[in-house]
Amino acid sequence: MRKPSDRFAKEWDTVAVLPTPAAKAPAWRANLVSAATIAPKAVEWLWDGWLPRAMLTILAGAGGDGKTTLTLGLIGTMTSGGRWPDGSFCTNKQNAVIFSSEDSAEHTIIPRLIAAGADLNRVFIMQGRINDQGELEPFDPSRDCDLLARELERIGGAGLIMIDPIVSAVSGDMHRANDVRRSLQPLVNLAEEHGAAIVGISHFAKGSQASSPADRVLGSQAFTALARMVLVSAKREGEEDRVLARAKSNISADDGGCTYTIRPVTIDQGFATVVATWGDVIEGSAREILADAEQIAADDGPDEDDPAEVLRQILRAGRLSGKDVKRVMSDNGFSAKQIRTAREKLGVETSREGFGKEIVSFWSLPAFVPSSPFVPSKSHSCPLTGEGMNEEKGHEWEKGHQPGSGSPAPVFDESDSEAL
Repeated sequence: MRKPSDRFAKEWDTVAVLPTPAAKAPAWRANLVSAATIAPKAVEWLWDGWLPRAMLTILAGAGGDGKTTLTLGLIGTMTSGGRWPDGSFCTNKQNAVIFSSEDSAEHTIIPRLIAAGADLNRVFIMQGRINDQGELEPFDPSRDCDLLARELERIGGAGLIMIDPIVSAVSGDMHRANDVRRSLQPLVNLAEEHGAAIVGISHFAKGSQASSPADRVLGSQAFTALARMVLVSAKREGEEDRVLARAKSNISADDGGCTYTIRPVTIDQGFATVVATWGDVIEGSAREILADAEQIAADDGPDEDDPAEVLRQILRAGRLSGKDVKRVMSDNGFSAKQIRTAREKLGVETSREGFGKEIVSFWSLPAFVPSSPFVPSKSHSCPLTGEGMNEEKGHEWEKGHQPGSGSPAPVFDESDSEAL
């Protein structure tokens, strides 16, 4: 039996099949909006002049300043309607959310909240994320802000969200501005959408006393750039008092402060804990307040514009990895060339530890740190016997020059550069 054929097939050979027209992509344009159509909006405050709603606030200080206890004290004030550190009243009780990657809720956070008089029914502790199968995973602020937003709707919103430390919210390198901005932007957006004051706790960078208070915050300068308010704390030398000061504000006064103390207490359940108690209002800039607390002469301190002096301050506490030193110097605004020049000027010593790809380079100040400017041909630049920039002694001792002698200074040639 013959296979049937389509007798009209040849007629279709010359007919072209028209393609389906593709959907036209939407045309984008720059959205310029007349300023006359935008209504001005006043800043809303949780604590007037100190904690802005819908914005990020950074609270930074040295270790042991009681930053976490201080913040829990603020939560106690907000949830129970108490007094703020400047003596003003909190008139609007609100919820608080705590995200802490360092302190135990049972052993540390809850006892301190009780001591601060917090309404625990208004405080919510972030303990990861959970699915409908009951599986728990760590909470990632840079990825899970949509989940937090849903919970805020469920609990009726929050006046304050505490993140301790703020670097735990960064996915990537906390010294890289792009990583910091990309990680924190979802939190900033969340704060704006829900009217919450986000308080991120941080530390001061080591050896940063020469920097301005806002620039002492550990990590990239993007932390303080994103924050509308930067608060700094310090402990007075030899005293129990601590100070809290405004170091940066884009929306209010950026000076003034108050004192507080961290004292031990025993709560009703018999637990020993600590609580922050507020003291006096103090005047002055953050630099002056910190200088007084840390006993640093604000006017006579190291020149923060001199990279060599800043490098000297960074290394005076001991050796650091070269990578960390460069990051701190870079965060203080110095270029690679300035860092290299400062290193040469101070005669920084380097050492290496490890093997292969694990080798780490460490920087440290030499036993003899030259005065500035360091002039090799001057007798005052000579170190004492047995001290100096090389393994044996200073270059002028090597050439027989005695400090304070009237003999002519030796000629400084290329071979002497090995001693620097």
